Amino acid sequence: MENKAFQGDDGAELKERKGHEGVGGGAGVRGRGAGLPGAEGQAEDKSPGLEGGKPTPNDVVNLERRVGLLSGVALIVGTMIGSGIFVSPKGLLERTGSVALSLIVWGACGILSLLGALAYAELGTLVNESGGEYAYYLQGFSPPSVRKTWWAPVPAFLFAWVSVFLLKPSSLAIISLTCAEYLMRIFHVWIPICFTPIVSIKLVAVWVILLITFINSYSVNLATRVQNIFTAAKLLAILIIVVGGMVKLAQGNTAHLAKGFEGSTKSFGDVATAFYSGLWAYDGWNNLNYVTEELKKPYTNLPRAIIIGLPLVTVCYLLVNVSYLAVMSIDELLASETVAVFFGNQLMGKAGEVVMIIAVAMSTFGAANGSCFTSARLCFVAAREGHMVDVLSYVHNRKLTPSPALLFNAAIALIMVIPSDIGSLIDFFSFTAWIFYGGAMTALIVMRFTMPDAPRPYKVPIVIPVLVLLISIYLVVGPIIDSPQIEYLYATLFIVAGLFFYFPFVYLKKSLPGMGHLTTFFQLLLEVVPTDVMPDA
Repeated sequence: MENKAFQGDDGAELKERKGHEGVGGGAGVRGRGAGLPGAEGQAEDKSPGLEGGKPTPNDVVNLERRVGLLSGVALIVGTMIGSGIFVSPKGLLERTGSVALSLIVWGACGILSLLGALAYAELGTLVNESGGEYAYYLQGFSPPSVRKTWWAPVPAFLFAWVSVFLLKPSSLAIISLTCAEYLMRIFHVWIPICFTPIVSIKLVAVWVILLITFINSYSVNLATRVQNIFTAAKLLAILIIVVGGMVKLAQGNTAHLAKGFEGSTKSFGDVATAFYSGLWAYDGWNNLNYVTEELKKPYTNLPRAIIIGLPLVTVCYLLVNVSYLAVMSIDELLASETVAVFFGNQLMGKAGEVVMIIAVAMSTFGAANGSCFTSARLCFVAAREGHMVDVLSYVHNRKLTPSPALLFNAAIALIMVIPSDIGSLIDFFSFTAWIFYGGAMTALIVMRFTMPDAPRPYKVPIVIPVLVLLISIYLVVGPIIDSPQIEYLYATLFIVAGLFFYFPFVYLKKSLPGMGHLTTFFQLLLEVVPTDVMPDA
C-alpha cells in the first residue's frame, strides 16, 4: 500500500510493498491472484520454498509456517483455559441457582462456541491470512473493487484500533497480574520486604510480560514449545482435579450433585446472563485464526485443531465443575475466591493446595504466552496493510519473528499494569468483542454472495453463522439494556475516536514529520526488515 506516512523524509520509499493492497492483493487473497487458488495440493505441503521450514536463498523475508497441528490445538486450549476455571467458576452456578441447570448451560455454551469456531474455520480457509477478524473484514467489506473508498476499510481499521491499543494488551496485563499473584504465593520468601504486596505483584507481572515477550521475539519454535508444555501442564492439573472428584464420587459423595434442579431460577433474564458468563469462559476459540499464515497445512490443520480443541475444553469444564461439587458444597464453592486451591486443600491438605497454586500460575503463564503470540500477529498484519505504523510490519532478519509488533504490544501492556484496577474498565469494553464476532459472521454471509465460486476447503451450513450472529447481537445489546451505564458510552466513544486517526493517516495518507527517520532508526536498532507477502500455503 503506497502510504506517505511510511516514506522517508526525502520522499523516497523505504521499502517495496508488493501485493499489499489489502486482503485482496489485487484480485484475490494477497499473493494468490484471482480466485483464491492455492488450496490444491496444500494438504501435502508442496510449497518448495518452505520445504523443511527454511526459505530458499532467493526467497524474500517472511514469517514461516512453523505452527503444526499439536501447537495449534495447544494455542486454542491454552488461551481458552486461563485462570477462570481454577479461580472463580461460580458465575453460572450463582445465576442459574442449581447444579443441573448450571451444567446444562456449561455444555450449551461449549456447543455454541464450537459453532462459532467452525464458522471461523471456513473464514480461515477461505481467507488464508493472519489477523483473524481484521483480514475477514477487509475481504468481506472492503474487496479490491471498493477498497479505495473512504468507508470500505473502516470496520477493519476500527477492529485493529480497539484490539491493538486496548483489548489485546489489557488481556495480557490482566493475565500476567493473575500469574504474578500466584507466583507470589509460591516465591513470596524471595520478594524484597521493602515492597508492598501490591507493588510486588506488579513487579512480578512486569517480569512475566518481559519474559514472555523475549520468548516470542527470540523464536517462534520456542514460543510454541512453551505453549505446548504449559497447556499440557494445565491439562494435567485438570486431570488431577477430575480424578480426585471421581474418587470422591465413587466413595459416595454425591449429596451436592443429587440436588439436581433444586433451586433453579425461573427468570429468563438470569439464564440469559448465565449464558453470557459461560460464553466468556470459552472466549479465545478464535485465536488460531490470528496466526493462519504461520500454520502448517492451514486448510486441514485449522479445522482439525478447532474440532479437537473446543470439545476438549467443553469436556474439561464439565468434569471440573462436577469434581468441585463432589468435594465442596454449593455454598463453599460460591464463597471461595480461589476454588481450585480450596479444592486441593480439602482433597489433599496443604500439599494439594500448593499443587493447585502452581497449576494456576502455570495455566496463566501459558495463557499469557498464547495471548502475546496471537496479539502481535494482528498488529503485524494491520501495519502491513498500512493501518498501523509501518515498522510494526517488519520481522527480525534472522529470527523471522515480528519483534516490533511484540514489543509494541508489551509496551502497552506494561503501561496497563500500573493502574490499581484496570479490570473494571476492561469489563465495559468486553462487550465489543461480540460486536467483532458478529461482524465476522456478517462478513462470512456476505462472502457467500460476493465470492460464491471461491474455493472453500471447509464450509459450514449457512444457519451456523446466522445463529452466531443473532447470539452476538443479543450479547452486545443485552447487558446494555439490562444494566445501562455511562461506561458503555465511553467504550463506544473510544471506538469511534479511531476515525480521528483513520482519516488523516490512513485515508489521506498524511505523515508525521520525521517518521521516515524514526522508522529507519528502529529498523537498525531492532535488526528488522520489511516483509513482502505471506508465505505460500
